[in-house]
Amino acid sequence: MKIIDFRLRPPLRGFLDTVMYTDASRRNRFTRQLGFEPAVSAEQKSLDLLLEEMDSVNVVAGVVTARVSDYFGSVSNEDVAAMCRDYPGRLFGMAAIDPTDRKKAIEGIDGALAAGFKGVTIEPGAYPVPIYADDRRLYPIYAYLEDRNVPTVIMTGGNAGPDLSYSDPVTLDRVAGDFPDLRIIVSHGNWPWVNEILHVAFRRPNVSLSPDMYFYKMPGMNDYIQAANSWMAQRFFFATAYPLVPIREYVDWFVRLPLKRENMERVLYRNAAELLGIDP
Repeated sequence: MKIIDFRLRPPLRGFLDTVMYTDASRRNRFTRQLGFEPAVSAEQKSLDLLLEEMDSVNVVAGVVTARVSDYFGSVSNEDVAAMCRDYPGRLFGMAAIDPTDRKKAIEGIDGALAAGFKGVTIEPGAYPVPIYADDRRLYPIYAYLEDRNVPTVIMTGGNAGPDLSYSDPVTLDRVAGDFPDLRIIVSHGNWPWVNEILHVAFRRPNVSLSPDMYFYKMPGMNDYIQAANSWMAQRFFFATAYPLVPIREYVDWFVRLPLKRENMERVLYRNAAELLGIDP
């Protein structure tokens, strides 16, 4: 069964300057807290080893997100575009924008789409000056993305801001309600607000979830599974958040979850393939 990893940060270009690669002790502490040992590819910052790890469990592609952040470290759209050019069909890009300059952000969206990016990523709480997902500075940008049917990855949940309020699912509910045709994929699955974000997704059909590393044996896991095995089967995306978790071990665990075969295939591959425009 083919797999697409919807949140992959390879050891390339700007990612090597982000905290997940510059502070190995911090990354590894997080990895071990989840119950994994760090991936050798992450420890050695080796793309070749990462590709071997992906191949060993049939992860055929990864979605790479750019980032505008002082805390985590920024990764430019130019860097992500170069990665996707160097590994066509293997890496697919999501562009980052700076919401403080609306005109520049919209120009950046147009440029990214022309360069082959598959969507846009917005990480409200991680911006140099953190904001919330329903901040009014983002609304013209959401409207622009909605009008052009651009998939939008919004990072809430987990370590998504200076405090837990930046993961409050109420802000996402407002955005999804105000822009009902904006396709939203929530990275980190809005964890730990699992029941709340599932309710948001139940009432907002434009909301999809990708819990990535916060899925693995964490509180709320069974609720995610129940949703992915029923009404959310077409709106659930597999992801690892590598290098914070190792791909091989995560996949080995994930494929044994009690998901119906057709739902497992959707979650692991087809949902992402359809969004990325890959012939399934």
